[in-house]
Amino acid sequence: MTLDAFPRVSLCVLPTPLVRASRLEAALGPASPRVWIKRDDLTGLALGGNKARKLEYLVAGAQGEDATVLITEGAVQSNHARMTAAAANAAGLRAALVLDAANGDAVAGNLLLDHLLGADVHIVPNPGDRPAKMTQVAENLRKRGERPYVVPTGGSVPLGALGYVAAVRELMVQLAALGESPVALYHATGSMGTQAGLVVGARVFAAPFEVRGISVSHPAGAKPAVGAALASDTAALMGLDDSFAESDVLVDGGYVGTAYGHLTPGCTEAINLLARTEGIFLDPVYSGKAMAGLIDHIRIGRVQPGDSVVFLHTGGAPAIFAHGPALLA
Repeated sequence: MTLDAFPRVSLCVLPTPLVRASRLEAALGPASPRVWIKRDDLTGLALGGNKARKLEYLVAGAQGEDATVLITEGAVQSNHARMTAAAANAAGLRAALVLDAANGDAVAGNLLLDHLLGADVHIVPNPGDRPAKMTQVAENLRKRGERPYVVPTGGSVPLGALGYVAAVRELMVQLAALGESPVALYHATGSMGTQAGLVVGARVFAAPFEVRGISVSHPAGAKPAVGAALASDTAALMGLDDSFAESDVLVDGGYVGTAYGHLTPGCTEAINLLARTEGIFLDPVYSGKAMAGLIDHIRIGRVQPGDSVVFLHTGGAPAIFAHGPALLA
């Protein structure tokens, strides 16, 4: 089954730009490869981000089941939750969000936007409390005659991963026009849906690059198994006779820091450096840590000066406003 055969709701402004970060390269010095940034922070929906690509397929799935409400979960500063609420509004649905306050519950950043979007927000103390609360919210909605459609964390299911299979196809067209053949594509990886789609897309469209995920949460060592299973299921959904092993899913867990959502010195440096060289904002939870990983890989020689790399900017700028004091410390 080809990508174009799957139902999809148009939520994104595509293709997103692929831009050369020449001033960042200059700041990194002679060790820097050519750095291209795939601007998926500019997907357009509710201040942009990578989740919009997944939601195009997931919302279509919800419509196919005649759903009335999208339910999802995440941290209080979840980009996925914010974008799910916006996608629900754009499709004429409602949204219910189950969010944990493990990293604080200030009504700022993404949480402020969740409320402005009119989502039904349920706050629980810890991440482990979210699944039971999701079940309870769904049951209550059904009792009221609603038809809930549950979107797992990050939209990380095969249907959602199709968004990043399609993104690789889009990127390959852009690279061909530029005459570029990058050795690696760097991105932030958490619930593995984006990476699974990228890995499938890289194989299907014969991409020249390795997909290198920079983990934003512990335990990073468990992620390749999750990603391989999800990539294999995504390929099966497409009708491909293909499977993926853990060795196909590259994840570097060296840049998480103490925990998910906690700033690191490298992340803070990356956020400031990209803002001051390219006028591009990274977020403290995802893209900032991924860029910290790329910068360190350049400095330690994991990529060479004659190479080119792509950095997938997954968005998340609203979270900056919930981390102001720490970023300016």
